[in-house]
Amino acid sequence: MKLSVYLFTAIFSFQLLHANDTELIDYIRSHAVSLESKQDLDPLIDAAGERQFVLLGEASHGTSEYYIWRAKISKRLIEEKGYRFIAVEGDWTAAYKVNKFVKDLPGAGAGAREVLASFDRWPPWMWNNEEVKELITWLRDYNLELPEHERVGFYGIDLYAMWDSIHEVIGYFESMYPENAERVRQKYNCILAFDDNPQGYAVAVYQGRADCRNEIEDVVLLLRDNAERYKSDDRRKYFNAKQNALVVKYAERHYRAMVDRGPRSWNYRVRNFKNTVDRLAGYFGGDGKGIVWAHNTHVGDARATPMANQGMENIGYLLRQKHGEENVFIVGFGTHRGTVLAGREWGAPVQTMEVPEAMQNSFGDLFYRAGISKALILFDDQVPEALMQARGHRAKGVVYNPLQERGNYVPTIIPQRYDAFIFIEKTSTLSPL
Repeated sequence: MKLSVYLFTAIFSFQLLHANDTELIDYIRSHAVSLESKQDLDPLIDAAGERQFVLLGEASHGTSEYYIWRAKISKRLIEEKGYRFIAVEGDWTAAYKVNKFVKDLPGAGAGAREVLASFDRWPPWMWNNEEVKELITWLRDYNLELPEHERVGFYGIDLYAMWDSIHEVIGYFESMYPENAERVRQKYNCILAFDDNPQGYAVAVYQGRADCRNEIEDVVLLLRDNAERYKSDDRRKYFNAKQNALVVKYAERHYRAMVDRGPRSWNYRVRNFKNTVDRLAGYFGGDGKGIVWAHNTHVGDARATPMANQGMENIGYLLRQKHGEENVFIVGFGTHRGTVLAGREWGAPVQTMEVPEAMQNSFGDLFYRAGISKALILFDDQVPEALMQARGHRAKGVVYNPLQERGNYVPTIIPQRYDAFIFIEKTSTLSPL
């Protein structure tokens, strides 16, 4: 569906009664495909499978069903459509240990549980859980039947583990090119002086301290200037080192921009998401097909929400903009009620929380009133005009307070934000390892 920019200028009310609800409910009933087994995903696999990128969302980071159905979709795309990698909203360094495991590379951990323990930064349950353990165990078994150069990878697109990436780059030079190791270490000492406290670094720069952007960029340039030699020595190690150096580059920008409270900090992070996915596609041959797992807020096109008016980008918008809507397929997820894993504040202990029933006239409420239990719906150019109105679409993060539900809803033109939507009436929590 061709997307145009929508302006959200009116005050959005979740309690507004739409006279066309009956039309929308009838549309949902007539177009929804019941989901009971992976075979019921046939329409989605057929529609998405020829595109270079398939983006799989989630309405929260702590819901089991979202992970289970994303895994079902991913397995079929890999087996039937030749997708080469899964890229998740997780740190590059931790996910790369999983990548070694699923590809059976040197230095791989002894088992799925061991490598998932690398996701030890809060919130650990987001990737260190039974649902992901089942997926990467399947992926390793699948890969072992293939030649090494054809094996499917597992990678992270986030940048919060900046210090881990710094030490990975230093370690790369120490082991491969010791003549440059001290030079790299000295460059990174500028920011290592803040002892894994990027917020402290950002405040210091805001207060007048010189920033470290040039030193960090110098390391990236060193890798680029020697690309031909380094690639010929070991292409895989070079790619990993360069990616870690780029993570540091974007993380420094992300944290430094936090103090101005505008969209720049958010945008540096999501540009790292998008650039990482593009680099992975190039690593797998330029047109390598990839699957992205991230929150609805990241994968759903920002132009179909107020995000665009606020100057905020996301990976769904950026990939569509660069590669064309015909090459990017986006799947959103939602629920009516259930339970979820989350914390009351950043770094707080994880809790099982009740998810209240969806607010009246939100998308979760519409699907529930349509009598849908678990279903898939694909959007095309024939959607009713009523579906092109902005309605509330719930988004829960790793920090969640059910008592403040109204603030968790994003006004959304859903057929513009996604190519398809999966609704699960009642959801349950992830199973942390």
